[in-house]
Amino acid sequence: MSRLGRTINKNRPTVLTGVLVATAIAFGGGPALALTEAEIVNLKGPERQKILVAGARKEGTVVWYSAMIIDQALRPVSNAFQKKYPFIKVTYWRGNSRKILQKVLAEKRANALVADIVEGSGLAKGMLKANAVQPFSSPELAAYPKEYIHPKRLWVTSRFRYLSVAYNTKLVSKSEAPKSYEDLLNPKWKGRMAWRTGASSSGALLMITNWRTAWGDKKTEAFLKKLAKQDVTPVQASNRTVVNRVIEGEYWIAIGASAHHPIISAKKGAPVYSQIMPPVPGLNGTIMVLNGIKHPYAAMLLVDFVLSEEGQNVLRQANYLPAHPKVAPRPEMKIIVPRLVGMEENFITPAILFENRKQTRAMFNKYFK
Repeated sequence: MSRLGRTINKNRPTVLTGVLVATAIAFGGGPALALTEAEIVNLKGPERQKILVAGARKEGTVVWYSAMIIDQALRPVSNAFQKKYPFIKVTYWRGNSRKILQKVLAEKRANALVADIVEGSGLAKGMLKANAVQPFSSPELAAYPKEYIHPKRLWVTSRFRYLSVAYNTKLVSKSEAPKSYEDLLNPKWKGRMAWRTGASSSGALLMITNWRTAWGDKKTEAFLKKLAKQDVTPVQASNRTVVNRVIEGEYWIAIGASAHHPIISAKKGAPVYSQIMPPVPGLNGTIMVLNGIKHPYAAMLLVDFVLSEEGQNVLRQANYLPAHPKVAPRPEMKIIVPRLVGMEENFITPAILFENRKQTRAMFNKYFK
């Protein structure tokens, strides 16, 4: 019997490709020719788009959880996708990476998974450890460098994020603003700085991971010992909230802010700006397909859209930093992209973030808790 003809039972082929798959979907094939979830999310070939669209029409909806800000990016991306595919309703939920992971795992434990895809920075390793995601394929992957894609295609980079120092321009002039990490040790900043605590992919913990991986533990400990004397205020809130408090003048400087937030606010007239410092910590937001999902056809159309030039341009317009090599950041954002300003970058992959989490937290607790 040929490989194509092998079956698990008398009616169900284990492999459906090419013309057979196209016939099964496009011409109303019965249960014997139905595709498995894994086959759907890994479809390839010239009939792929037709198959996905036909399946998505029947599903009618897709659900994704993302760490992107709703009004700024999540809603515009969803609206643009729905304009392209008006027969698919997009339902989204926004939370930080930790909350997304908790929500997905809780749904899985209850055997009541709602989400189809997830997206965020600092999210990938937890999802992989929990075996919550599956390999997927998209024609859009051909445009992305291999380092932007998990070796087994369990995640693909959807956007980038860099961390910086944010400062209030009414309280700190551009000339006196810190330009290096050593500048943060100046006594005049004592009691006037803050950073986010709690999340490993933001604020204090990410900055410590950045220093540890770039400098080594010995130099990092020596630096943290001095920084601890500066009475940096820990803030249990989002990066955006910390920047807002700098704008309000509650703090003069925020360490480890998402570098694009001050730029966006400054463009709207807020007294805040962003200063990146070498090595600049860089993270990739990643998009993943959960296993056991209800809407695999629509999910893959949404994955394709987010990774496409069209979808990445929506993120660009939303002042996010696109991952697609052909989509450049907005002009005002170029000053926070290390490679565009000739500054050293420390790219912290999901694996590096996960592998360093315990040592980094221990070092934070030693000097700041």
